[in-house]
Amino acid sequence: MIAADVDKKLNYTTFLDNYKSKLKSAFYERDNIDRFVMQRGFPASVWREIMSANPLSVSVPTEYGGRGVIVKECLGMLAASSYESLALSLTFGINFALFLEPVAKYGHEDVKPSIFKRFMTKQNMGGLMITEPDYGSDALNMQTYNQFKDGSYHIKGTKHWQGLTGIADYWLMTCRKKHENGDLGRDLDFFITDDQDIKQQIKVKELFNNVGLYQIPYGLNEVDIEVPEKNKLIPETTGLKLMMDLLHRSRLQFPGMGMGFLQRMLDEALKQCTTRFVGGKPLIALDKVKHQISTIQSAFVICSAMCHRSSQFSGIDNNVAGDAIEANSMKAYITDLMQSTSQTLLQLGGANGYKAESFAARGMIDSRPFRIFEGSNDMLYTQIAEMILKVMGRKKITNLSEYLSTLDITKNAVDYYKSILNFNVETGLPQRKLVELGNIIARVISANHVINMGGKGFRPDLISGCIETVKQEINVILSAYNSMGNVDPIEDYEDESSWMDFA
Repeated sequence: MIAADVDKKLNYTTFLDNYKSKLKSAFYERDNIDRFVMQRGFPASVWREIMSANPLSVSVPTEYGGRGVIVKECLGMLAASSYESLALSLTFGINFALFLEPVAKYGHEDVKPSIFKRFMTKQNMGGLMITEPDYGSDALNMQTYNQFKDGSYHIKGTKHWQGLTGIADYWLMTCRKKHENGDLGRDLDFFITDDQDIKQQIKVKELFNNVGLYQIPYGLNEVDIEVPEKNKLIPETTGLKLMMDLLHRSRLQFPGMGMGFLQRMLDEALKQCTTRFVGGKPLIALDKVKHQISTIQSAFVICSAMCHRSSQFSGIDNNVAGDAIEANSMKAYITDLMQSTSQTLLQLGGANGYKAESFAARGMIDSRPFRIFEGSNDMLYTQIAEMILKVMGRKKITNLSEYLSTLDITKNAVDYYKSILNFNVETGLPQRKLVELGNIIARVISANHVINMGGKGFRPDLISGCIETVKQEINVILSAYNSMGNVDPIEDYEDESSWMDFA
């Protein structure tokens, strides 16, 4: 009987409580997270204790001994992890959304049993290789290629900035087919690689000295491998659609990593501001401090609503390749909130906030790359605006409020913000305005999730406070949108620009 045969018989609450107790033991009893928070990797004793709860089982199908790839359970594990360590939560997020779930959905039946068994019994890990040094977000032009010969695929290229570089046992490798004339195909192929097979081992050329997320190794990888035909993922239509389904599902699960993180931010802020006294009064008595804490609380509610929404439709039984607007909105907005709340907590913590071991300080550093990887937020906001404007143009609708009132993902929120959304959107907007418009739309979508969650019985005063905070945010963004000037950088600025010449 493998470990998961025991785990899956536990109800989820018991399973999650057991995992949380393992985290407490690992981070505060066996070791102290403050001691190794700035070190590379997790101490071996800490990692053994965490993995003894079999956390990866939530993302393994039941027929292979896992708990069934239930989105609610996956998000709950990510949230429990990020309450203590964002790096730990991201480690599991990579395994869940970027390896285990796509293998469960698209993998050949012949390879699944051995892979899932190793995850369940040997605590193996897996990741995804897309990004290349010269192409970054331009994944469709990647140069890593595959050629089929004698029953196997030869894959060659260079990848970088993959989380878990050098320690993952499995990878999903993305590449393009190389034709006989040397040209690369337009579609993408995905292959499973196994580091235990010498023909599939990926060479780490360099480990990067990444700032933050110290427990996750990143680096430069040289790919020159040979994999069997059965290791190729089987797309429903095209490899590009497979990639969009995979990436959108991952973005829709970002709120799981944000959930515990934001709850910890809120708990730390309330603790600091109710116990720290200035002039005989607690910090929380100050009006500005109240407002700052309310923004953190609003972020907590928004993230809760995103998790609630994601749990409804982002499972592997659904194809989310066409849900770009909602996926981009969740990923961009929640990671912006993670960064802004950590900045706020750092400020509320005063001098103590600048200790490297403080949750605010490490949260500020660890959450910053979340706004970059899996699509930089400015790019995602731009895409949101462009997709909305494209449909508005096709339907000959120019008023933003009018159009958003027709969408399921925004119509319940429009009435709350009708007065500020009641404006016509111009065509041919510069990118700066597209980014701001995308910011606004993402917030309306999120407010819609909050309202829907409120209808399920979530605490009303938290819902109403969150709706008002989002309204304030939209007003600020709209002000920038309306007052944006056209100022370009001057490249040869050095001439006549030294203040000392005029003093």
